[in-house]
Amino acid sequence: MPESSPLGVVVVTHGQLATELLNAAEMIVGDLPRFVALSIGWHDEVTVAREALGRAIARVSDDGRLPVLILTDMFGGTPSNIALSFLREGRIEVVTGVNLAMLIKLARVPRELDLLTLARELCDDGREAIRVASDLLRGRPGRADEEVPE
Repeated sequence: MPESSPLGVVVVTHGQLATELLNAAEMIVGDLPRFVALSIGWHDEVTVAREALGRAIARVSDDGRLPVLILTDMFGGTPSNIALSFLREGRIEVVTGVNLAMLIKLARVPRELDLLTLARELCDDGREAIRVASDLLRGRPGRADEEVPE
């Protein structure tokens, strides 16, 4: 596998989802030292959550030396809205709709790509992992983004 450039990753979600996704990913691929989970509680103040995200970004970016990918659970939710305020072209990118398949892929992919291209490929991988199981069992593609003729 080609040498990859370092990248920081912050998974930020409602409740404890970020922590559990990262725990599950680490059970599968091993330690992920540049990945951090940030769980935003239902009653957390937005300013406090924003400060916590800023600290998490500083930590995984080695104080701004590395690019950062922020993965959130849902576009339009508080974690996503807070993350969007940190967008910096080529330095910090936000991807919404995080799932376990995305984290596993991100842990294993060589990071030769620029941040935006990597983010776009990660979205494609995340969508590809979403399937309708009964369609697969019937021999159909089963991808959630495809219409299946009856």
